[in-house]
Order: sequence, then C-alpha cells, then structure tokens
Amino acid sequence: MIKNDLSEIKGKISQFILKTSYLTDEQLNDDTLIFVQGIMDSMGFISLITFLDEAFSIKTTDSELIESNFESINAIAEFVARKLN
Repeated sequence: MIKNDLSEIKGKISQFILKTSYLTDEQLNDDTLIFVQGIMDSMGFISLITFLDEAFSIKTTDSELIESNFESINAIAEFVARKLN
C-alpha cells in the first residue's frame, strides 16, 4: 500500500472519530487507544463499523471484530488497508 493511501485512510477515520466524539485535534492522535480511554463505547463501535463499510466499501466479518483491529486510528487504518488489498 502506498503511504499516501494510508495517510488518507487515517485522515478519514480521524475526522469521523473527531466528529462523533467531540474531541479536538489535540486530544486525538494516531496511537490514542480510543476504547481504553473511553472516547468510543459499544454504540460508537457500531457506528464506526458502519462508517468503515460505507466510506471504504468493505465488509467487516464477525471474526475481524477484535480489539487489535480497532484500538487506535493506526490499527483501524491498517485493518482497512488490508481489506482493500
């Protein structure tokens, strides 16, 4: 995957999380543990999965719904990149 593509994916994910969590740019970085820190909860997770499915035209399977795929913007972007390749 081209680095610019990963940056674009991270940007879209960041904007979604910022919009739905009301955080500022300074409060969120690519390594922030979004569930551990309470930025998103289970309802936020459902909306995140829906967003990813729609924004990137991917389908997330039950077996992929593991913490390591969704713990941070970096993890989510890498998951999306794998699904797109």
